[in-house]
Amino acid sequence: MLAKQGVVLGIGDDTAIVGLPPGEHSGGLEWLLAVDTMVETVHFNDATMGEADIGWKALAANVSDIAAMGGVPRHALVSVSVPPAWGPARMRRLYDGLYACAEHYGVAVVGGDTTSSPLHLVVSVTVVGTAPAGKAIRRAGAQPGDAVFVTGAAGMAAAGLHALLAAAAARAGAAAQPHGGGAGSPPAPVAAAPGTAALVQAHRRPAPSVRAALLLAARGTVTSLNDVSDGLASEAWEIAEASGVTLVLRDSDLPRSGSMTAYANSCGLNPLEWILYGGEDYVLLGTIAAADARAAKAELAEAGLPMFIIGEVEAGGAGVELIRDLDASRGTGRYEVLREAVAKRGYNHFGN
Repeated sequence: MLAKQGVVLGIGDDTAIVGLPPGEHSGGLEWLLAVDTMVETVHFNDATMGEADIGWKALAANVSDIAAMGGVPRHALVSVSVPPAWGPARMRRLYDGLYACAEHYGVAVVGGDTTSSPLHLVVSVTVVGTAPAGKAIRRAGAQPGDAVFVTGAAGMAAAGLHALLAAAAARAGAAAQPHGGGAGSPPAPVAAAPGTAALVQAHRRPAPSVRAALLLAARGTVTSLNDVSDGLASEAWEIAEASGVTLVLRDSDLPRSGSMTAYANSCGLNPLEWILYGGEDYVLLGTIAAADARAAKAELAEAGLPMFIIGEVEAGGAGVELIRDLDASRGTGRYEVLREAVAKRGYNHFGN
């Protein structure tokens, strides 16, 4: 992996030394840089995630940021602040997950830092990627008439977290217990309700849409791109504000996981709340020239990758709206169409 990503000198010196992979020339590429931090009790806890899951997700969040620019993830730096409850065995499992993610996405881990922490684990990952010079896809390019798309179902990770927290609450205070049993012996993550395995997987092991991003970027018709980290509504608002347009989404076209819908129904909840405001799915939301939308979807389908057209871009002030078909006649077959503003909210560390 190191040689493939142009690593001259990896971990072990004061800095890593990297060039571009063999056969690539710096004059035709730009560097992309992203950093994400995960904090114990804020982003994860013992009840919902194992150590390897934490490592995977810490890197995957950054890989998704590079994908959201239409880029290739190349190198990673990993810094951890380790509390007493996280001994060597637990940290090895965390790094096993992180390196598994790195291997899957072709990322070379080239360095980092380790410090102590008084109470909670902190994991910070920086990823460096590349994109062809002048071709990185930004949030600011959406144009009226473009189609709006996503590369997968949103809301699954939030549903998975809900299922895990519900199971933890049922297991007599498991979510509130401190690390027990000494270093290397944390409480085992809970088992969620039957039928929620895909939702739990989406929360613990998100799969950034790197291949889809590269195929779409190569077409040259994608006008804006964002990854769904804080919720579909939040990311749509970011594109709308950066581009000065209105994104109009169609409720009937939003992809819905069957297991998510079934689980929401069993809880008496509306899955649309998870879809719009859940976050941490790391699928891509973007806009593409309408004339190329069907062809792009067909190309991704040939590669075994999903793409869903979920709306269109309109001129006007920055905003996000949702079109819903409502049964206005209690079973008589007549429907009315409701167009409503989508709240500008999603996950926010400092409140909404």
